[in-house]
Amino acid sequence: MEFIDYYKVLGVDKNATDEDIKKAYRKLARKLHPDLNPNDKEAHKKFQEINEANEVLSDPEKRKKYDQYGKDWQHAEQFEQQKARQGGGQEYEYFSGTGDEDFSGFFESMFGASGRRSQSKYRGQDYNATFTLSLNDVMQTHQQTFTVNNKNIRITVPAGVENGQVIKLKGYGAPGINGGPAGDLYITFEIAPHPVFKRSGNDLYTTVTTDLYTAILGGEVIIDTLGGKVKLKVNPETQNGTKIKLKGKGVPVYKKEGEAGDLYVTFDVKLPTNLSARQKELFTALAQLK
Repeated sequence: MEFIDYYKVLGVDKNATDEDIKKAYRKLARKLHPDLNPNDKEAHKKFQEINEANEVLSDPEKRKKYDQYGKDWQHAEQFEQQKARQGGGQEYEYFSGTGDEDFSGFFESMFGASGRRSQSKYRGQDYNATFTLSLNDVMQTHQQTFTVNNKNIRITVPAGVENGQVIKLKGYGAPGINGGPAGDLYITFEIAPHPVFKRSGNDLYTTVTTDLYTAILGGEVIIDTLGGKVKLKVNPETQNGTKIKLKGKGVPVYKKEGEAGDLYVTFDVKLPTNLSARQKELFTALAQLK
């Protein structure tokens, strides 16, 4: 398998702190996100690479194995188990995982050369990947293709998937050793923040601005929802901060077809500015009628 230097992928030094890695990943994720580069295959490939690099380097245990074993870090547990069975009497020199060093010699020593190879079967290591979706993406079930270890994987993403939710793809991890079963792939979904809507569970929250005259006299406003534009009635004498609920206009409930949360709209009443002399006169007259 071709060695990928995860530190170079994220553009950080090997001594980078967890915060450095987090900042570098977030900066690159915003730049390379598929929503911003819909027809750029190279950007899509790099986006998958930074997800893979972040998944390893942001996990202290995985990072430690990667630094010690390089491209063979996913077989570290088998290596240590075999070494323990041999009594730990043989010493090995470890190399940094950021170069092109090949650990195959070490693993051949531990598991046996050709003709004398151990017959013990080992399950392959599990893979972990982070996949970023927009809030719009989770509004309907759809298919997504992403790349893990240079392998394209196409999955169906159910509507309503939560931020931080993990799904398992059985057998999509590292191949087993000596005919052992392959590991699994665990995908963690990350839902990017939306500029207009805030999500809480299956409910959505947004703020709509209306002018003073509509708030006092009543009327209608057209608002955006994640399902399209809707006409919203404004009752007379609507107060600033009034909240109304649009039933079923929230996020679909995960794997429950036909069910969805609600959309809560808060009115932000804006006071008029740059009043004309006549407008000020009318407001004065209203004030005197109190």
